[in-house]
Amino acid sequence: MDPADQSPEEVYSVWALPPEHVRERLRGLMAGLRAAHGGPPFEPHATVVGAVTLRRSAAIEALRAAAAAGVGPYTARVTGVARGDFFYQCVYLLLEPTPEVIQTSDHFCAHFGYQRPSPYMPHVSLLYGDLTDEEKEAARKKVEEMDTELSGLQFEISQLALYRTDTEDKSLESWELVEVCNLAKK
Repeated sequence: MDPADQSPEEVYSVWALPPEHVRERLRGLMAGLRAAHGGPPFEPHATVVGAVTLRRSAAIEALRAAAAAGVGPYTARVTGVARGDFFYQCVYLLLEPTPEVIQTSDHFCAHFGYQRPSPYMPHVSLLYGDLTDEEKEAARKKVEEMDTELSGLQFEISQLALYRTDTEDKSLESWELVEVCNLAKK
């Protein structure tokens, strides 16, 4: 950590970024869901490290150190569309929890000193919001109707991004991309 860094501690997360062509496909789904159900816009991603409070320099250092420690690109595979019980897991794509997916998250969590409050469930959120169960189910079905070929979709994760993610800000207006790192092929 940079001893000269007197920046305040803020909340950061590490996101796995799907390749651009997949993000573009997901952005279209997300826009359709927001048009029907509201909610803030955000970049398609799978959270690798959840909300952890650090100074900016420490968060950047942890990201770089974890990436430099030999984690390579890995494959993510969608297993279905689901709905959750809270704002940040309203409607999402479940990802297969393969050893590569779990080990990458474990590796980065260790570098960030992040202790998961619950078991890791890899997913790509499509909609954030406080909806009723009926509204969430309607949104989940809408995703399946809008893109019938999502289940089984595979894509390579070769970039991880550090985002400042104040989880109290449900508008997401304060959320900020800090740094992107490329996972080196082994």
